[in-house]
Amino acid sequence: MHKVAVLGSTGSIGTLTLEVLSHLGRDYRVVALSTHRNVKILRRQIEEYSPEVVCISDGSVARSHHIEGVKLLTGADGLIEIAKGEADIVVNALVGAEGIYPTLCALRGKKRVCIANKETLVSYGEIVMNTAREHGGEIIPIDSEHSAIHQCIRTGGEEVDEIILTASGGPFRVSGINEKITPEETLAHPVWKMGKKVTVDSATLMNKGLEVIEAVRLFRISSENISVVVHPQSMVHSLVRFRDGAILAQLSLPDMRLPIQYALTYPKRFPSLLKPLDLAKVHILEFEPPDREKFPCLSLAYRAISVGGTMPAVLSATDEVCVNSFLQRKITLLDIPRIIRKVMDRHRITENPVLGEIEEADEWARKETYELLEN
Repeated sequence: MHKVAVLGSTGSIGTLTLEVLSHLGRDYRVVALSTHRNVKILRRQIEEYSPEVVCISDGSVARSHHIEGVKLLTGADGLIEIAKGEADIVVNALVGAEGIYPTLCALRGKKRVCIANKETLVSYGEIVMNTAREHGGEIIPIDSEHSAIHQCIRTGGEEVDEIILTASGGPFRVSGINEKITPEETLAHPVWKMGKKVTVDSATLMNKGLEVIEAVRLFRISSENISVVVHPQSMVHSLVRFRDGAILAQLSLPDMRLPIQYALTYPKRFPSLLKPLDLAKVHILEFEPPDREKFPCLSLAYRAISVGGTMPAVLSATDEVCVNSFLQRKITLLDIPRIIRKVMDRHRITENPVLGEIEEADEWARKETYELLEN
């Protein structure tokens, strides 16, 4: 019996995770759930999955609700308490930097962390990976691309020459991003149904840039050995080229339930909810290089991981503030890379940072970004 805690259970990855857990049956039991402020969905999940403990991380929302029949925790401390609790698998589907401390606590407890929280790996990746190695914790990625890479490396050995990340190209693959694009147009992703932050990042290709940084962390490979190709069909989820020239790829229909199940059940495989891919009906699989002039966020991400130190944290924090401002119609989509570049240019890098120094860089970047937005 595996005991599972789902942090961010009311978001897109969280709800799909619970769907997969229902499919897996009695060998997996949900013991803890969390939401930031979506109490309505959380109540439904409590009724269906009967967790022992839940957390509402937004303290003001938590104080205005009473939930019976379950232990209620609040704030960041509540997330940490869940991570330290009885679960042996912790699914981190949180958004933003609040995912770091639950992740570290779970890894110190020798738990498996199924991670979909990009900011944790982008900003704090070296600390996270070192913690896993030192304490015997385990990190399995949920992102479809990193799940594909994990599977290919597992199959082909560790003599990797190149990692090839695939990108759908988003809704503006042909036109590129411009000043007139609305949030509604941006959120209309042609393939994937995701949360708002990751959907906007997909439209600017920042999401792919963040995945490059994640791949550096997860698979201990230089960014120089990671490339990106645009693949509109989103059926090849990523590829790995080995030293002998062989390329292995993982293919499936674009459905996050497969990488979620893989992360939960690894190293075993079980029948999934996913419809099998019929190659005879696919006909065409297209690949093309990304246009970095149309999508400058990708180059900014490569710059951040190449420079290293606190720069990836600055990139991530600035992007988070910019995306929220775009969704509130305060800036344009094209302003996002412009502002990120300005903040990165102003940052004084700390090399080999400890946790507190990364947090300081994150805080500095947010403050700097807000000042630029005001002007």
